[in-house]
Amino acid sequence: MSFPYSTLMVQGTTSDAGKSTVVAALCRLLKRQGVRVAPFKPQNMALNSAVTADGGEIGRAQALQAIAAGVAPHTDMNPVLLKPSSDIGAQVIIHGKVRAEMNARDYHQYKTVAMQAVLESHDRLLAQYDSVIVEGAGSPAEINLRDRDIANMGFAEKVDCPVILVADIDRGGVFAHIVGTLSCLSESERARTIGFVINRFRGDIKLLEPGLEWLEQQTGKPVLAVLPYLHGLFLDAEDAVQPVQASRGAFRVVVPSLSRMSNHTDFDALRAHPDVDLRFVRQGEPIPAADLIILPGSKNTRGDLEWLRAQGWPEQITRHLRYGGKVIGVCGGFQMLGHSVTDPLGMEGVAGTSPALGLLDMSTEMTADKRLVQVQGVCAFDDDKASVSGYEIHMGTSTGGALDTPAFIIDGRPEGARSTDGQILGTYLHGLFDTPQANSALLRWAGLHTKNTVDTSALREASLDRIADATQPLMDALLALHDKELSA
Repeated sequence: MSFPYSTLMVQGTTSDAGKSTVVAALCRLLKRQGVRVAPFKPQNMALNSAVTADGGEIGRAQALQAIAAGVAPHTDMNPVLLKPSSDIGAQVIIHGKVRAEMNARDYHQYKTVAMQAVLESHDRLLAQYDSVIVEGAGSPAEINLRDRDIANMGFAEKVDCPVILVADIDRGGVFAHIVGTLSCLSESERARTIGFVINRFRGDIKLLEPGLEWLEQQTGKPVLAVLPYLHGLFLDAEDAVQPVQASRGAFRVVVPSLSRMSNHTDFDALRAHPDVDLRFVRQGEPIPAADLIILPGSKNTRGDLEWLRAQGWPEQITRHLRYGGKVIGVCGGFQMLGHSVTDPLGMEGVAGTSPALGLLDMSTEMTADKRLVQVQGVCAFDDDKASVSGYEIHMGTSTGGALDTPAFIIDGRPEGARSTDGQILGTYLHGLFDTPQANSALLRWAGLHTKNTVDTSALREASLDRIADATQPLMDALLALHDKELSA
């Protein structure tokens, strides 16, 4: 099959309308037909990121879309990544590498430079692939962000590509979202919007049809597809923590939902494990008793240490350890386990030093360099030396006696740390639970002995196939619309 659109952009009426999923589904459908396709998101703001084979950093959603397309994730697929470190500032990553820490106003002025990076990446992808499926960010109706826009219609206008608009009916007000969004667009932007996708529909389609007819009459544009609400998908979240599942397993794992928590996708494999009850504990919520406490990654380690103290976590962790519980710290959570975290250059906020939890004999100093690498190795704490793979994505260097007892052996070198009493484990390794062997070894170390395993790769592939199957009507409608335009 040949796909008639060299570049097609998917925008949404709101954040979380389903843009990422629609792009992933289209990529998988095109892959099935032998089309060389690549995902692309000009600008992404997210704390969940992935390390690419070329040693850069992109949004987690674009890595998932690359898997759907059957290609290796590359920094060109997300040339601009913003990782918020405060309510008004973010780390700006261009072509996979940290460029600067900027507040919102400074970045707005910087967008003209960022647009050049976006266009360079898009051109390179077009030279390598038959088609590029582009994901917008937020909504094109955000009037305050239209000036120098590089994420939505600003990009579409620059490269002159068609746009489809996705709206989430499960939220309610879907027709107002679509008509209202169109009313906020310029004449040329409305013209390049070729149709709509209504996402996450559940119910009797016959009851929706009068609304679809009204929408097409009001806008003069077709509803290309109504996509169903799919339950039980296993897909990497772009940023927000997904709703907590009902308790299934007897082994309880709790994770503090830090104010700047990053890469919480580390724990997706635990959420999917039939013997595990994983709970994210948000601000103000009581901290439940648990078998295992995991401190997650953070984009602002010192700031999130303050958050932990304000929520009473240090006392809870001390009590948890006294009763024989286990603790794992991942990346920023690992740094929190030491004596102190020092940020002399102000890489994550105001320069200074913060006392940490003092549970491991080590200290951390933040540095300007960020380590970005995919790794593999074995679990040093496991008698069978279970294999593990993942990625490192952190700023800062940790030193101290605790590192003499590593958690893993990665590419022949010691990595992470363990406490002398065997209750605490820390590592810079993200994705540590995704390898089935490592998942089982870590849970055994924490006290869960089970024959059940979770294969996150298989679950992800099955979910990508499900969303692709459900999105086939959209693909059919796009091809039919193009044929109609040719015959007109």
